[in-house]
Amino acid sequence: MNFTVVAATGGVGGQLVTQARVAGQVVTAVARRAGALAGEGVRTVQVDLAGSDLAPLVESVRGADAVLSALGRRARADQGIAALGTRNLIWAMRQAGARRLVVVSAAPVSTTPSPSRPHPPRHDPGEDWLQRHALTPLARRLLAAVYADLAEMEDAVRASGLHWTIVRPPKLTGGPLTGRYRTAEDRNVPGGLSISRADLAQLMLRAAADAATVGKALGVGY
Repeated sequence: MNFTVVAATGGVGGQLVTQARVAGQVVTAVARRAGALAGEGVRTVQVDLAGSDLAPLVESVRGADAVLSALGRRARADQGIAALGTRNLIWAMRQAGARRLVVVSAAPVSTTPSPSRPHPPRHDPGEDWLQRHALTPLARRLLAAVYADLAEMEDAVRASGLHWTIVRPPKLTGGPLTGRYRTAEDRNVPGGLSISRADLAQLMLRAAADAATVGKALGVGY
């Protein structure tokens, strides 16, 4: 397959690039500082998804079988980048005729209000007691702005008209690729408190090739 990986220099993006290359796929890596990808054996495209020059982004997704986005905030200065950058990515995909999109969100977003979903469920139907009453509420308090941004991103993805899949991981770790994770459709995984970036990337790549995940939000965790 021909993949375009957005935010390719981050922890999840880097795993997507590496695993796709190892599997023999054609990879275009998109990043704000694409020079960091020199020598990776992939086509690189430098573009600021919050900027006004989106022509390189259009060309980066042209001909892609799937676009995989690991876009999200890395520093306070990046606040709002998930929603804004994803809206620009959706625009670029429409211009280029690309249809398949897989994005990373986060587990607490399932119960985070957004403009298009002002009254989400109070509790995620897949979570256990500890997640519902302690961990998710704490995470939402500590990272309220991050999850609000991701919730707006999800709104944009759902309204895009593309063939989308949203992946909602819990806490990300630097652990190894195991392939031993659980998934759930349109709900979080009971007791799924963490997942490695490597395993998350594997799930995203698998979802990109699985038509059954189109229009789904996938919970994941160990």
